[in-house]
Amino acid sequence: MATAVQKITLSSSRDIPFNKLVLSQSNVRRVKAGVSIDELAASIARRGLIQSLNVRPVLDAEGQETGMFEVPAGGRRFRALQLLVKQKRLGKTAPVPCVVRDPSTAILAEEDSLAENIERAPLHPLDQFRAFQDMRLKGQSEEDIAAAFFIPVNVVKQRLRLAAVAPSLLDVYAEDGMTLEQLMAFAVSADEARQVQVWESICNSWSKEPYQIRRMLTESTVRASDKRAVFVGLDGYEAAGGSIMRDLFQADDGGWLQDSALLDRLVSEKLKIIADEIAGEGWKWIEVDVSHPYDVARGLRELTGTPVDLTDDERATIEALNAEYAKLEAEYEGADELPDDVDERLGEIETALNAFDQRPAIYDPADLARAGVFISIDTDGSLSIDRGYVRPEDDAQVTIETDGDDAIQGAEGSDPVAPSMQRAVITIGGQSAEAEDDEEETIKPLPERLVMELTAHRTLALRDALANNPHVALTALLHKLVTDTFQRSSTTGGCLEASVRHVFFPVQAADLKDSASAKAVNARQEAWKTDIPQEDQALWDWLDGLDEASRLALLAHCVSYGVNALFEKVDRYGGSGVSQHSLERRLGQADRLARAVRLDMVEVGWTPTVDSYLGRVTKPRILEAVREGVGERAAQLIDHLKKGDMAKEAERLLADSGWLPEPLRLTEVEPATGSVEADGETETLPDFLAGDDEVSADSEDDPAHLVAAE
Repeated sequence: MATAVQKITLSSSRDIPFNKLVLSQSNVRRVKAGVSIDELAASIARRGLIQSLNVRPVLDAEGQETGMFEVPAGGRRFRALQLLVKQKRLGKTAPVPCVVRDPSTAILAEEDSLAENIERAPLHPLDQFRAFQDMRLKGQSEEDIAAAFFIPVNVVKQRLRLAAVAPSLLDVYAEDGMTLEQLMAFAVSADEARQVQVWESICNSWSKEPYQIRRMLTESTVRASDKRAVFVGLDGYEAAGGSIMRDLFQADDGGWLQDSALLDRLVSEKLKIIADEIAGEGWKWIEVDVSHPYDVARGLRELTGTPVDLTDDERATIEALNAEYAKLEAEYEGADELPDDVDERLGEIETALNAFDQRPAIYDPADLARAGVFISIDTDGSLSIDRGYVRPEDDAQVTIETDGDDAIQGAEGSDPVAPSMQRAVITIGGQSAEAEDDEEETIKPLPERLVMELTAHRTLALRDALANNPHVALTALLHKLVTDTFQRSSTTGGCLEASVRHVFFPVQAADLKDSASAKAVNARQEAWKTDIPQEDQALWDWLDGLDEASRLALLAHCVSYGVNALFEKVDRYGGSGVSQHSLERRLGQADRLARAVRLDMVEVGWTPTVDSYLGRVTKPRILEAVREGVGERAAQLIDHLKKGDMAKEAERLLADSGWLPEPLRLTEVEPATGSVEADGETETLPDFLAGDDEVSADSEDDPAHLVAAE
């Protein structure tokens, strides 16, 4: 026979006038610290009583109800109602919703009070964040939400920001998979995809500190305290369409600027405007960069100018400032610490006096015609202008026209300078700053940095091709050994006195590491690395046992790492850099090696794009490329465009044309019979080594002269 389930009976609820309620002595909440009655009273005034009071009838000595009710559960609500009555915002007889317990129940009043407090499940923070978000979506402003819950607006913004973190990360937080501090760190970025990417990269790591999360999310941004941001100004950056990431949970020093390319453009534009103003002074050259090396003026002669004379007003101002400074110093001479306003005023006086010391200098016109200016940004974001530096090649005397009939005589054979106010050559970051509208129709040399990047591509492709052609690799190595032997110019190191020095690329394009050549070289390196023994004797035995094909393949791979077909800036002053003669010899041998392995940079995968070439050269160069690659008609179709649009269209037109810039082309040159000198005698080399004549530095056909900027 089934047992009957006993049904429970809930206490009845009814409205009771407030003046019939009293606080029960059985209420377990006795400690008042941290209990806010004022805020709860304000909440009840706004929303009404959301939760009923739990009451019991008050009985007399005979056990009869007296008409009064005690409140064992809901003491805070009762006190809040009591405060509202005291403030006359609630009537004394106002009905209060109550749950009335049966006085005959065996449950103690203390149990009701304790159960109400300890069985209350606190709201998960995420539920609060999402509730704020729902209220915001339904039209309530952040200020309205803050007012409704009596919290600062900034707290609302913080919680809304947390609710906007990637949903998958919020799910992890809901399951206690990450801490609130970690979630706050993710809130620094609005990029949900990047948030998820960062979490996936560190979720299984032992290091998941909030600072590390913030660092990874902001690694491609620029701090607002960066000198470039200070120089441009956050207002100017935002006015140009830039956005700033802010951390609402800790000091962020102004935040992070997300569009670094926009910032760099604004910096360049502002520096260019300043450089144009300085150019009006008549300098020969102006070098502009965000930062110059600390020894940028090394080897240059610094001019000494004459400071501009002070006016009578300026002298009077200086005297007044010095007098005020002396008076304040004397007045507070015995004080242990200066008052803030006095200390601030002394700083203002010092700044004003320093400004007079930094007034412009006057230079001789003859010096202006040969000297230049360095413009950069100081660490604090202020402008730095260093005038009056003369390069060694410009240190010859020049002729400057005067207002009279005679001119100041210059060096022997030099022509007079006309007009006397020359136009300065401005370079920004090593690139010409001439406006595209001022570009000449003539084809100018390629920028040196671009040639360096292009030849880095070619060098890597040449290494890959050489490693796949053991015959040519052996020829190149043998050529090196024979040259060293016959010219008595071998390098030291090792018992064989022959070595391969791994050549690294000091200048390279951003896409070099992703090129087909780089991937092939790296894959071959890793494949050999897994087989090669580390111990010296074991390596010898392993090499000795290789078959001839493997030995040649390994030889080709090792020799390829020594290939250096890089263009470099020539050191004109006899320093440690490459000389013109050495550069010509290097590039000439690189051409010969490229012909030997039949290197084709088109097959390697290099294509002219805006980033790799077209956006880095002048408009005439772009048109020349299109004209050579796809014809005159195509060049005429884009010759009216602005440089940026022209470069994009040229990239599209040249995509499948197979066109290459000069530094990447495979030139066909007839080999010449070569000979080298040994001990003062001329010895003829074998046929396969012929053609190593050093290229003359005066040769007009040398590609270094045609493509590299001086």
